[in-house]
Amino acid sequence: QVWQIRLDMHLLNHDGNITDAASIAGIVALCHFRRPDVSVQGEEVTVYTPEERDPVPLSIHHMPICVSFAFFHQGTYLLVDPTEREERVMDGLLVIAMNKHHEICTIQSSGVVMLLQDQILRCSKITAVKVAEITELIQKALENDQKARKEGRKFGFAESIPNQRITAFKMESAAVDTSDVEEQAGEIIAKADSPSEVFATPVLHTPGTAQIGEGIESSWGDLEESEKEETVEEEGESEAAAFECEKVETEDTNTLRETKSGEPVVLSDSEEEEVVILEPQELPRKTR
Repeated sequence: QVWQIRLDMHLLNHDGNITDAASIAGIVALCHFRRPDVSVQGEEVTVYTPEERDPVPLSIHHMPICVSFAFFHQGTYLLVDPTEREERVMDGLLVIAMNKHHEICTIQSSGVVMLLQDQILRCSKITAVKVAEITELIQKALENDQKARKEGRKFGFAESIPNQRITAFKMESAAVDTSDVEEQAGEIIAKADSPSEVFATPVLHTPGTAQIGEGIESSWGDLEESEKEETVEEEGESEAAAFECEKVETEDTNTLRETKSGEPVVLSDSEEEEVVILEPQELPRKTR
């Protein structure tokens, strides 16, 4: 018979490089976890409560820590621990998991960048330094937690909430003095300007609606300055186009005119011709 342990992670905020944060949180949770002590005699298994025996930690031989590298401009630039905005524009990502003994546990590469051998070796050297620093911080935090628990004090997450060291919706209770509330309210009302007109009853515009007061002037439909400038430019372009069309029509009508004999007459721009437009009722009727 064995213990079955499941590790669940819930993301409260994601600002990039979630792989490294998840690996650190997971390994710390496993190192901090304690299981009940058990004794086996033949086929009889006894699980002891925390009051009977102290819980036992898990047997963790090493701490694999992930370190992520973002590449830009086809591997020309290298960045450790990218943020969420940097991940949007990066060309490729390399994740190396290593323990403090310089043993590589896994390597994962993604993206559209081709990495050279020298680049991977350089990243592995940087990973060894980062993993040693992170492992030392984890071990120091676990030792401080164990020491605080033996002394009966709180440490870590339980200790950080009352002191507001993390974002938490918890505030210390504070007494509120309400002895002079009426006097303060009276002073505020006395200093305030009285309304211009008071409506005793709501104004009913249509059935089912009501309005108290006239409100302010509606600004719906007003054009902003940029929109007004665009409208003026469009009107200027339309006027110029209309002027060009009128000019073309004038040139077309003044080029050729036919006489009654059928001979074309060319008119110059200096000559003027009077055109008489007859109404429909003034047109001559054909006789039988």
